[in-house]
Amino acid sequence: MTKRILAVVAHADDEAIGCGGTLLKHAIQGDNITIIYMTDGVSSRSNTQHQQSAAQQRNVMAKKVGERLNAQQHFFNFPDNKMDQTPLLEVTQAIESVIDEASPDIVYCHHYGDLNVDHRIVHQTVMTAFRPIPNKKTPSIYSFEVNSSTEWNSPVSVNSFMPNYFVDISQQLKDKETLLNFYHAEMHSAPHTRSIEAIIALAKVRGSSVGVNHAEAFMLMREVSI
Repeated sequence: MTKRILAVVAHADDEAIGCGGTLLKHAIQGDNITIIYMTDGVSSRSNTQHQQSAAQQRNVMAKKVGERLNAQQHFFNFPDNKMDQTPLLEVTQAIESVIDEASPDIVYCHHYGDLNVDHRIVHQTVMTAFRPIPNKKTPSIYSFEVNSSTEWNSPVSVNSFMPNYFVDISQQLKDKETLLNFYHAEMHSAPHTRSIEAIIALAKVRGSSVGVNHAEAFMLMREVSI
């Protein structure tokens, strides 16, 4: 039975880093995939002269990912790294505007303890948009980790990413690397944590922890069994 999948991310490339292998697996299974991008990902950068062209370039990269995943995509234009300055109601309503069309069985979103403020706002508003209401579909919600955000926050327990759900992406690893290469302009050279080498290394660590070659790790936020 095919499933309906929704990934909600702050920036184009977060989906490839955090759950790209899992989305590839859903695509292989014939699942219906929708991705929401909340910001342009570049408007906070200091070089304002090239922000518009950089945003367009990033959208082009994201659309390549969408084509590879056969995914529907929605692009919003909230302020990059300033989503905490936007009323939460506006962000929540943007996500809600896609819910009826996407009608997800599974939702993937950011970890609530990430250093990046946009990630934290996306998590909060996803949990709000999908609050359990009687007689409405309640999807399973999983949060993922993103290199150079999840592991960079203050080392206190409330921020900790403690995965309890793992997806074996050993067969999707090469294709995940292809998704990451679509975002070549956003990748760094090793040993930076946002390098392709570091992202693949994390997949190996997560896989080893559950006895497979490579995995993506998640925290189950909510699941209703009927």
